[in-house]
Amino acid sequence: MARLFGSAAPICRRALFRLARGMVRPARGMALLLALCAAAPLVFPQNALALEAGAPAALENLTLVTDPKGAHPADHALSVEVMRTEAEREHGLMDRRYLPADRGMLFQFDKVQNVLMWMKDTYIPLDMIFISRDGVVTHIHENAEPMSQAIISSNGPVYSVLEVNAGFARKIGLKPGDLVRHSLFKP
Repeated sequence: MARLFGSAAPICRRALFRLARGMVRPARGMALLLALCAAAPLVFPQNALALEAGAPAALENLTLVTDPKGAHPADHALSVEVMRTEAEREHGLMDRRYLPADRGMLFQFDKVQNVLMWMKDTYIPLDMIFISRDGVVTHIHENAEPMSQAIISSNGPVYSVLEVNAGFARKIGLKPGDLVRHSLFKP
C-alpha cells in the first residue's frame, strides 16, 4: 500500500486498522477508507504522476528483420510499449528492474531529428536501436550502462528508438541497414 498511495499510506493503514478492530462502524469505516484512498492521487499528485508514468503501456507487435536483402533474412518478433508523448518518452524504462526477453520499448518522436538519450534512473542494461522514418536501423548503441547520465547520440536524424535488453542486438545479428516492421514506419 505504501508504494501505491505514497504519503497517504499511513492514513489509509490507520483507517483500515480501525475498521478491522471494530473501532469504526463497518459501513462508515469502509466509506472513509475508500474516500481517503480514492482521494490520495488528488491530495498527493506526485504519487499519481509516478504511478501513471511507471505503468506499462499496452503492448504492440514489432518485428526486426535481420539480413533483409541477404541469403538468410530472419524475423525476430517482440512485444513493445510505444512511448508517443513527451511525458512517456521522458520516463521510458526508468525505475523498472526487469524487462522480459521478448519485450522492448519503442520511442516515437514527432519528427525526424537528432536524438540524445541517457540511462538516468534506468536499472536495466539496454541496447538502443535508432531507426529512420521508413523503418531502417541507422545506428545501434549496445549495452548502455544502467544509471549513467552519459549522453547517447543517434549519430544522425532518426524517427524512433527501440530499447531492448542488452545483448539482444548482438544475439540476433542486428546491424545498420536491417529493418523494423511496425505501424509507425512507412516503407
